Amino acid sequence: MEKKRHILQKITLFIGVVCFMLSLVCGVFLYLKVNELGADHPISASFLGSMFFFFFVGFLLTIVGKADVPDLRISSLEKDQN
Repeated sequence: MEKKRHILQKITLFIGVVCFMLSLVCGVFLYLKVNELGADHPISASFLGSMFFFFFVGFLLTIVGKADVPDLRISSLEKDQN
């Protein structure tokens, strides 16, 4: 039985997937710019840095979005004790 996820977890999961897509887009642009300008150009380095950033932010946000976070509200604790 899967617990109902909070709206913020759903948003986090969505943003994580978007970051993975942005990482893929940066990878395509990196490939095109390396062929056009070379690997030593600052634009190629910025696309590589952006791809790295978006990949790991997407990885982190996807894990946070899929985590099983307990409900720590006081009202839910009182119901469990009764």
